Amino acid sequence: MGAAYPGPVPSQRPVGSPTRGTTAPNRLRRADRWLVGTQAARIRLGDDPPVMVDLGYGRLGTTTREWADRLATVRDDLDVVGVEISPDRVAAAQPLARPGLRFVLGGFEVPTPPARVIRAFNVLRQYDEGEVGQAWAGLQAALDEHGVVVDGTCSELGRLGSWVMLDREGPRSLTLSWRLRDLDLDATPPSVVAERLPKALIHRNVPGEGVHDLLRDLDDAWARTAGWATYGARAHAVEAFGLLARRWPVLDGPRRWRLGELTLAWEPVAPASPA
Repeated sequence: MGAAYPGPVPSQRPVGSPTRGTTAPNRLRRADRWLVGTQAARIRLGDDPPVMVDLGYGRLGTTTREWADRLATVRDDLDVVGVEISPDRVAAAQPLARPGLRFVLGGFEVPTPPARVIRAFNVLRQYDEGEVGQAWAGLQAALDEHGVVVDGTCSELGRLGSWVMLDREGPRSLTLSWRLRDLDLDATPPSVVAERLPKALIHRNVPGEGVHDLLRDLDDAWARTAGWATYGARAHAVEAFGLLARRWPVLDGPRRWRLGELTLAWEPVAPASPA
């Protein structure tokens, strides 16, 4: 605990608008587990300590501190930076600062050295869809040569969510995440994740859009493999996601599926037309 170097003061007003700032301990644990489990090699690249940015961490810096703790299992020399547009929130987070973890004022311009990972969760959800492209471009410009942006949305307790991963060239993948035992064949099928899609997709769950077709096929696969539910939610997910993978470019496999994760290539679910 204690004060830390607050980082550079933006030369102009930070880019963006304050969000509601709601958060809770462990809310982002699923996305953190995915990042540690699938992007560790990226984080380890290079000799210099990579910069890891948590953009828009909210009223509390709790999830940023948790992120720093989880990332330390991959690499112990990271520079983890919580960035908030609200000076009051930056000040409130300072007691959580420590070597390798700091909190600074900023927005989509990201007032740090080039970042290896920029995590922006439940931030763009509160913006208009038409603002997503410009926000993404600003974040991509703040990446180092190996960097990625993780733009996501999740439920209040973090049990349901999704995120897009982008590199400096553009979006690369979409990950959907569930607490598998919350799913039910009739009342709560996998397409319930539609309510927690990233802003770029949340209004695209309509006929003619790729993400609509994906969720339809996902529910169909879940129904066709219903017999596997006898062996538990994980067994059911492995069979259902495996069936889906015959028709869609799924990028992961059973090891991630058992955790309630499904990652697909971005192109087939990208919006069919500009916002």
